[in-house]
Amino acid sequence: MARLRRPKLWQALRRAFYAGCERAGFRICQFSVQRDHIHLVCEATSGRHLASGMNGFSSRLARLLNAPLRRAGPVFADRYHHRALHTPAEVRNALAYVLLNARHHGERLELGFDPYSSARFFDGWKRGADIPSPAMDPPVAAPRSWLLRVGFRRRGLLDPAEIPGSARCGEEKRR
Repeated sequence: MARLRRPKLWQALRRAFYAGCERAGFRICQFSVQRDHIHLVCEATSGRHLASGMNGFSSRLARLLNAPLRRAGPVFADRYHHRALHTPAEVRNALAYVLLNARHHGERLELGFDPYSSARFFDGWKRGADIPSPAMDPPVAAPRSWLLRVGFRRRGLLDPAEIPGSARCGEEKRR
């Protein structure tokens, strides 16, 4: 698989997110593009809607990524892996993991946030976070569930300096 974190492929990925972030019963609410895979935070009204939404999204990704790569066929070797989140702490940890994953892997973030993620469209950062306001429509859908809109905030807003998986990640949530 080609390295996904390249400007040439980022344009195709953004088009896929804009076109597929909201379908009947399925929403992509946050994402981050890693070297060879993508992390998503999604909402689905049922397992059937999740499977259908992910199938449609992965098909769209394959079409849009295969064109600039001059190839055909599946883009990702594996099916998606999912985990249902049930508590504010689980959702907060998942959001930190997805939006701050580049920091976890040591990527250099010159802008203070991961430009290959939906971080600039996320409204759950701590005050004073130096995340520039976007000048475009978000390539993600607005969450509808209480956990993604409000619940995670009870465990603390995200700090852009956090490193997911570290002992300091989400320290304020224990207070």
